[in-house]
Amino acid sequence: MSNTVFHRQVTPEEKQQIDEILQHLHQQKLLVINPRRKNGLILYKPYHAEFAGPGAAIGSNFDQDVIDVLPVGKLSLTEPRTSQERINSYLIRREWVKLAKQISDNTVAQQRAQVILNQFEHWFDLETASVLPDETFALLVGVLPQTMRKVRTQNELLSQ
Repeated sequence: MSNTVFHRQVTPEEKQQIDEILQHLHQQKLLVINPRRKNGLILYKPYHAEFAGPGAAIGSNFDQDVIDVLPVGKLSLTEPRTSQERINSYLIRREWVKLAKQISDNTVAQQRAQVILNQFEHWFDLETASVLPDETFALLVGVLPQTMRKVRTQNELLSQ
């Protein structure tokens, strides 16, 4: 991508971090999202996006099809030092995928949109969730970006 990640301006430092992460992913290097921080990584794939939160594995064979990434929070990546750390990170990644599936199983698009917003506000904070693009949330739970905008607008009106 250029200097935007799905309609979100990125700083030169963020761009460099994104480029480094993509390089590691394309080399199939296994990394772990730091489990001791409120951070994560959105992995953009051809037809959807996945969120890997604290403790989750990224890279290896899982993410060969990643086309872009978006760090969330103050991203910190580590390398697993033992086979047990690798196993644990795989299990945690699976849990993040299961959570996204549970949200996506809801048949009502507006409810999926509301739940993913609520989850990101809970995992991080309102400010962090508010800077993430509608397109990103839409790709995470299978809704249209317009649906995300509508839900966000309704939330803003309710909080006034």
